[in-house]
Amino acid sequence: MTIEINNESDVAVDEARVLRLASFTLDHMRIHPEAELGIQFVNEDTMTTLHVQWMDEPGPTDVLSFPMDELRPGNDLELSAVGLLGDIVVCPQVAAEQAITAGHETINEVLMLTAHGILHLLGFDHAEPEEEKEMFGLQRDILERFYTTESN
Repeated sequence: MTIEINNESDVAVDEARVLRLASFTLDHMRIHPEAELGIQFVNEDTMTTLHVQWMDEPGPTDVLSFPMDELRPGNDLELSAVGLLGDIVVCPQVAAEQAITAGHETINEVLMLTAHGILHLLGFDHAEPEEEKEMFGLQRDILERFYTTESN
């Protein structure tokens, strides 16, 4: 699996841990090992520009997802197709603010946003209550399993 991480923000991010979580998430979702993913960390100004340009919403947001080949999760019998999953863009400054509100460390918020962004790339959404229940349940499951593997 090719996962490229690029930190253009002014905030230090534990890129190795983000890489481990991204790999774990893609494995969990049965994504083909030749699939490609890009993760970019940007400052609030860049995120604001992207948020306005792509979502027509003001101000910075925490994470944006830009799917490419519209890959979908595999299953126990078959991996996903090979292709370019797409890119996620995370704003560590917004993540830090949200982490304070949530009462956990910034890296935990960054990891949650990474998993969230990857799920969006795989076609999951949370616009409707049933979609939200499925996506956030899956996100929670991925993070719990990841944290368990890290502690072992």
